[in-house]
Amino acid sequence: MKCRHCGSDIDSVALDLGSAPPSNSYLTAQHLFQAEWWYPLKILVCEQCWLVQTQDYVDAETLFSSNYAYFSSYSTSWLDHVRDYVAQMVARFALHGQSRVVEVAANDGYLLQYVQEQRIPCYGIEPTLSTANVAKEKGIDIVTRFFGMATAQELRGSHGPADLMVANNVLAHVPDINDFVRGFSALLKPDGVATFEFPHLLNMVEQKQFDTVYHEHFSYLSLTAVEAVFGSNGLAIFDVEPLPTHGGSLRVFAQRGDTGVRSCDPRVSELLCKERRAGIASLDFYRAFQRSAETIKNDFLRFLLDAKLAAKTVVAYGAAAKGNTLLNFAGVRSDLLAFVVDRNPDKQGKFMPGSRIPIVAEAQLNRVRPDYVVILPWNLKSEIGEQLQYTRQWNARLVTAVPQMEIW
Repeated sequence: MKCRHCGSDIDSVALDLGSAPPSNSYLTAQHLFQAEWWYPLKILVCEQCWLVQTQDYVDAETLFSSNYAYFSSYSTSWLDHVRDYVAQMVARFALHGQSRVVEVAANDGYLLQYVQEQRIPCYGIEPTLSTANVAKEKGIDIVTRFFGMATAQELRGSHGPADLMVANNVLAHVPDINDFVRGFSALLKPDGVATFEFPHLLNMVEQKQFDTVYHEHFSYLSLTAVEAVFGSNGLAIFDVEPLPTHGGSLRVFAQRGDTGVRSCDPRVSELLCKERRAGIASLDFYRAFQRSAETIKNDFLRFLLDAKLAAKTVVAYGAAAKGNTLLNFAGVRSDLLAFVVDRNPDKQGKFMPGSRIPIVAEAQLNRVRPDYVVILPWNLKSEIGEQLQYTRQWNARLVTAVPQMEIW
């Protein structure tokens, strides 16, 4: 396989999770009578630019189809996060009624609704019709296209250049990362700013977050690799901010490499040094990752089997993509995990890909009163834990499996 960024031959394995169907390909009842497509789920590391990437098997159009089921607005903590982000960007970059904000991967309008509240002109780019239609219902202008250089040039001509471009949790999702980044340099004003948020590879490996690996994530990003990708595609990083979201993320601030005037904050070199000391640019850094994933899988299976032998009922909360990675790697089915609760009505009545565990509305918790509730999106553990306080009425216990088994 060739590296998605630098084109080097790569064969060094960072993690092998066997095979799985795409993590957001939720099944309808009719699909239960059909076969599913399973693909190898393996990530490799390039020893030239140190971009960690999923081995090629499935294209983006298959993964991000019209019925894509991830909607950002169902997390209240995430809404709080982006509301604060908008306020910070408006203040820091003096955005006003004549500015233009563009969000790539606008999803269901979760962020741009707050830009609209500030009366700042904006539009979003979102290729998945299921989420784009929800954003349009909020009155947000949405371009339903995949983003890249061609789309950026077309939009610059039709809408004009952007003062601020936003890309939250999408940089990892693009198969052609070079073309995607070049699109930002083409659409930005000479003094424009682009911000990117993505889970930090350093946290992912050190905190054993193997379940964030799935086919929809083509890349797993360090600042070291992102700096190389940006530098060769017309962007220059001038600031970086660690974030607690998604188990530990980075917010990277970039400007055009040819016209940007902002000086580089010392935080950039400090974080690059931290990654270098940790060993991001060495194969030794990744070698323990496989053992960590297998230990977590075995501990989770042991818990489920012990609960079944004790005649205890176990269910899960949050039909998240990371949950599908865990369930399929561990080979869990509905005999060990009765159902998964999710607040998103678009997922209710469907089934988890691979495991085929039914997804139900939250009312089912009160009816069944399970002994254990496994929180699959562990990055929202605090938020979901508060939502599930009522399960203490029947002495239910909450569980997370990543980064280690925890029952409370």
